[in-house]
Amino acid sequence: MKFPLLTLFALYLFSVNLIAQENDHTYWKVTDHRSILWDVANEDRLPHTDNIEMAGKNVAAIIYYEIDENKNLSLKRDVIFPQLRTFNKSNEPEWKKYRAYFRRTLANDAAPLISFNEKTIIASQIDSVEIGGMITFYATPVEGLKVTRTIYPSMEDRFIVEQWEVQNIDTSEKNISITNFKIKQTELGYKGTYTMEVFSDAKESVSLAGGTSYSFPVYYGATLNQENSDNFNAEQALKQRNQFLNTMYDNLALKTPNDTINTLFYFSKIRASESIYNSSMGLVHSPGGGNYYVGIWANDQVEYSGPFFPYLGYETGNTAAFNTYKKFLENIPEGDAHIPYAFEVDGIFPMKHLDRGDAAMIAYGTSHYVLSSGNLEKAKELWPLIEWSLEYCHNKRNESGAVMSQSDEMEGRIETGDANLSTSTLYYGGLKYSIGIAKELGFLKKARMYEARLSAMESVLEDYFGATIDGLDTYRYFDGNKNFRHWICLPLTMGITTRQEGTIKALFEKLWTNNGVLVELNKEKENEDVVFWDRATLYALRGAIRTDGLGIAYEKLKHFSQKRLLGNHVPYVIEAFPENNMRHLSAESALYCRIFTEGLLGIEPIGFNKIQMKPHLPSEWNSLEFKNVFISGSPMDISLRRESKRIRLKITSGQKTLFNRRLSPNQSIVFDNK
Repeated sequence: MKFPLLTLFALYLFSVNLIAQENDHTYWKVTDHRSILWDVANEDRLPHTDNIEMAGKNVAAIIYYEIDENKNLSLKRDVIFPQLRTFNKSNEPEWKKYRAYFRRTLANDAAPLISFNEKTIIASQIDSVEIGGMITFYATPVEGLKVTRTIYPSMEDRFIVEQWEVQNIDTSEKNISITNFKIKQTELGYKGTYTMEVFSDAKESVSLAGGTSYSFPVYYGATLNQENSDNFNAEQALKQRNQFLNTMYDNLALKTPNDTINTLFYFSKIRASESIYNSSMGLVHSPGGGNYYVGIWANDQVEYSGPFFPYLGYETGNTAAFNTYKKFLENIPEGDAHIPYAFEVDGIFPMKHLDRGDAAMIAYGTSHYVLSSGNLEKAKELWPLIEWSLEYCHNKRNESGAVMSQSDEMEGRIETGDANLSTSTLYYGGLKYSIGIAKELGFLKKARMYEARLSAMESVLEDYFGATIDGLDTYRYFDGNKNFRHWICLPLTMGITTRQEGTIKALFEKLWTNNGVLVELNKEKENEDVVFWDRATLYALRGAIRTDGLGIAYEKLKHFSQKRLLGNHVPYVIEAFPENNMRHLSAESALYCRIFTEGLLGIEPIGFNKIQMKPHLPSEWNSLEFKNVFISGSPMDISLRRESKRIRLKITSGQKTLFNRRLSPNQSIVFDNK
């Protein structure tokens, strides 16, 4: 995401993992209690390795797990404390300061010992693994004792918990002994003395009657200066994690006939919403992935995740989004300089060496967030940022009217020319949403000006970027570009249908792979199928569903959802491969959810209390239900039901029916909640 061109090592990783990445094996199954389960006891495709990230406001952890041919588990816990910035090591390059988080990786030996009947119980063989906002490993019973380990983060404090449960599955009483352990390691950093503390907290001896169990926590945490790890509280952390998971389950709750999609949608809300951190900027959303914490980016946070939180109604997410926009607002440059594209390391390092079209990202993301929030005060405060971003883009147009930028969010990994489709299309989207805000604020003259510019930009997208490539009427990415490129999907997400047929075919017939949409299809280069980034696939699915590509997009959505939730690397959508090796970056999960809010429901805010909707139902479905969709801050239930060749759209709030009509295929309606 923020690195130079692919390295030879990354290509080597790709070749090593090619078979694993390209297979369609399904390892996991959806349960009936908000989780997925891998039946290891009956698994013959071993060894198998995977990892999952979890986070709270002051900690993140990537849990790496491997199950070998004998079903034995190996664990590595990469525990990261994002706010505790460390000194660079003398043998590290200078850029490492941007990733200088206090962190430690702890493996299998960081564990208590359980003894019974003069034997040390080695509960490493695994029966099953379960994921549902936490990860749980169920061990094969040893000496009548079943050991279960569940890992989850504290949502508020600087630790993760590995909760052990020892169950006596026999009928007779068993007396067990537990040997606790404690590891402490101290390091000096910019904020003082950091101490990594790992310890278990169990009774030394326990008598277990038949069928009973005993639980105790293992803590992986950090303290700063005079803080005391005695304050670590696993019970409170579990309660807070469950409260968070319940909010994710209840808000913006999707129910379709496809359980895989329902579950991945729920999981995506978790990943999109947990990666929010305390910072000097206030609460901020960050990508995660082992590299990107307590920082904000114009693509991930401004464009991808920020516009999602108003629909979710998660106040922490809305606050984090607002703080992001506010930080960019405070850093509007003077003159015609471009705005920083990110603020890393607690916001103290502005990244401003490259114009990636960030003003267009900011115009689009901020205006969407403001309009969908329906908050007049937020609109007034953030309007100068929106206004500046639009003017910057307008002043950066070339002779043909396309918006110029040095790059796009791919940051030079692949050629983008002087003016690329992404920057111009996002500017178009910013104009579209800003018209509604200007009208709400009473800036009618400015709204008319934006309407004229919007019309002009639509012509630019057609006249400058419209092209025939390999016989398909679609878009070139820049002047001179002759290859299909992933971001040709962007006009579809804006509702532009002029070249939808050729673009949909290009995306889902030419660019599509087993892992979604390629970055580029270049037949002149070897390893043409190496590079994929889920963000483009998620935009492509949303755009195709929103226009005329529902049929093929739904088939691809089913395949893609099954692979990401139940396949070889689960349970979230990912950033990219081979770069960063398919990390579970959080904003991509917000983009998955937006397939349904902006794609299937076709929601588009046009005023503070007014939305336009163009709902769709895949041919396999007769219904779709959304509970607690937040429209301008108010929770509503939205349902779609097939009635003959029409779709009944019903919107309710509590016991009150706000809208109830049958719509023709592809019919749009305007819903006003005043």
